[in-house]
Amino acid sequence: MFSKKMVVVGIILVITANIVALSVSSRRYSPHGLGRFAIFFVAPLQHVVVGGLKLIRDTWNHYFILVSVSRENDKLKKELEIATYQNSQRKELALSNARLRKLLDFRKNKSGNILSAEVVARDPSPWFKTIIIDKGSAEKVVKGVPVFIPDGIAGQVIDVSSHYSKVLLINDRNSSVDALVQRTRTRGIIQGESVEQCRLKYVLRKHDIQVRDVVISSGLDGVYPKGFNIGYVSGIVKRNSGMFQEVTVTPYVDFEKLEEVLVLINYSKPSDFELSNNK
Repeated sequence: MFSKKMVVVGIILVITANIVALSVSSRRYSPHGLGRFAIFFVAPLQHVVVGGLKLIRDTWNHYFILVSVSRENDKLKKELEIATYQNSQRKELALSNARLRKLLDFRKNKSGNILSAEVVARDPSPWFKTIIIDKGSAEKVVKGVPVFIPDGIAGQVIDVSSHYSKVLLINDRNSSVDALVQRTRTRGIIQGESVEQCRLKYVLRKHDIQVRDVVISSGLDGVYPKGFNIGYVSGIVKRNSGMFQEVTVTPYVDFEKLEEVLVLINYSKPSDFELSNNK
């Protein structure tokens, strides 16, 4: 604080001396007198003072310009964040509407009691492949009913509360689906193997199985109606020994991106509900 006062007092004294000297020198021009002395003494000080005042003015103006630019920058950043968020929400809404429209179109074209549900949670454990949906006994969901999407089978309900249900996905190792190879009608059992693949078990080595063959539900397990898409054959291994060949099936359902599903309620027999395969 003291140093600032001294600077201000010094500037005032220099300015006062400058004014007095210039006033005296202006009364009478004397190259050898007080005028020359005043100019010699005051001019450098005047140059310093003027330069200092100019620096202060420029710094002050620049400060306000920077403050204004900074405020404008903050404002533009906030507007950009809002616009980005709104754009993201619009994209998400469009994607959600597209998925729901697909589900609704599927429901309109098929008979049976079909209930749409949203996936609200999934099992974080790497050993179990289950999801939680937001429909339960209050919506007539019961244990054992199939869950699917238009692309194919997702799983079956294994536990039910009032407004939520747990679904065991077909890629879980504890899951099994009685299945048919659509082209040859060869039967087997689909069991989960990993996030992206299943195994078609108990297929005899003599049966003709080819990569890209479509696998559908047979309807003989009493859980899944006949004709539901399951996946396609993505790998075949025929060993020199043994009765069965190893058939890998890639499901049509992308379980990592599963957000909405359909639940078939009031389903009792495979003949009650059949889906034609469009793959």
